[in-house]
Amino acid sequence: MRPLAPGDRTAWEPLWQAYLEFYDHTLPPSVSDLTWARFSDPAEPMTALGAWSDGELIGICHSILHRSTWASGAYCYLEDLFTVPAARGQGAGRALIEATAAVAREAGAEKLYWQTHVGNVTARALYDQVARHEGFLVYERALD
Repeated sequence: MRPLAPGDRTAWEPLWQAYLEFYDHTLPPSVSDLTWARFSDPAEPMTALGAWSDGELIGICHSILHRSTWASGAYCYLEDLFTVPAARGQGAGRALIEATAAVAREAGAEKLYWQTHVGNVTARALYDQVARHEGFLVYERALD
């Protein structure tokens, strides 16, 4: 696992698009451009890690450090985790989670957390091994 570097954009883009397609979501290219730029900006509390195998990017993980009203230290939200289908069940997802936890710990975060769709049974099988589901439901409200 290593942080994605500016030159990794060409490798990152297909996985990013596949991740968005997995969740049946599209984004304007300007949002993807801004997201990529944030990963390289030291003022941004965002991290992008990549899992590589034989020189090919096989997984991506994006996280955001933020303050919490429930802790003196930061929390780390693992926002996006995606591996190519051929890499699933091979340890890349787990390694990305562990690498993200290490980055968060090093930054002083007290907790790493994430969400997934209830129907994402493949991911949930891994998540149930490396974390605890606290029973909360997620509600969203667009602010357009």
